[in-house]
Amino acid sequence: MIENLGQNQIIFIIVAMALSAVPVGFMAGLFGIGGGLITVPVLFYIFNSVGLDQTFIMHLSIGTSFAIIIPTSISSVITHMKYKAVDFNVVKTFGVFVILGVISGTLFAANLKTGGLILFFSIMTFIFSLFFLILKEKPNPIKREINLLIKILSGFTSGFLSAPMGIGGGIINTPILKMFGYPINVAIGCSAAFGFLISLFGAIGFIISGQYLDIEAPLSIGFVNIPAFLIFVPITTFMAKVGAKTVHKVNKKIIGKLFGIFLLLVSLRLFFEYYSF
Repeated sequence: MIENLGQNQIIFIIVAMALSAVPVGFMAGLFGIGGGLITVPVLFYIFNSVGLDQTFIMHLSIGTSFAIIIPTSISSVITHMKYKAVDFNVVKTFGVFVILGVISGTLFAANLKTGGLILFFSIMTFIFSLFFLILKEKPNPIKREINLLIKILSGFTSGFLSAPMGIGGGIINTPILKMFGYPINVAIGCSAAFGFLISLFGAIGFIISGQYLDIEAPLSIGFVNIPAFLIFVPITTFMAKVGAKTVHKVNKKIIGKLFGIFLLLVSLRLFFEYYSF
């Protein structure tokens, strides 16, 4: 168990968390995502290596990921706001449905069968990756009105699917906004704001559910591990600012293609992950 760890093991864990926090924060700012697709597997490996009960280490990884995303997304949103890349009218109209989706997804996550969800998610991210890789960026994109049904379905779905995976929902929300004519930097800025809502309500939900289930995870509040949170947050918060500034300094076509490549890699990773379930 964790109390039996040697000094070298503790140093290794701290270094592993610190190193993984760098790309997590940078991608959070660059792509408007939470970084959970990196954070959750890293935390799962670390928690498993220290001998925590395997019946709850995935929940602990997800809950901790959400807690880490909260300050990271705030840092990202503030930076995007300086470049006027956050449309709060969109955030407000989508936000209520995102929150409802997160709450429902968190309740569902306690007894979730993840195999089918992972397969579905890998297929969807693959489709979105093709959209970014194939479609050409228009010089002056024309925004189209997003009707209420689309807002309900996309908002609720992004929140619901993000909850059992510990992610900020950017891989769903950014492509959707892009499809409706929002420039890539604005789509990313709005997705970062959605990520804050998702992570906030997701973290609260996993704290409450962990306490309700009365788990015995050391140094944790519910399904949120405090040491991991304290190690990740300073690094991810700083790197989120770097990533968010980078968006506004490089060609939008390049950002779109990079995001497409990122989604493609995520979809492939999730697809191979599916075979372990």
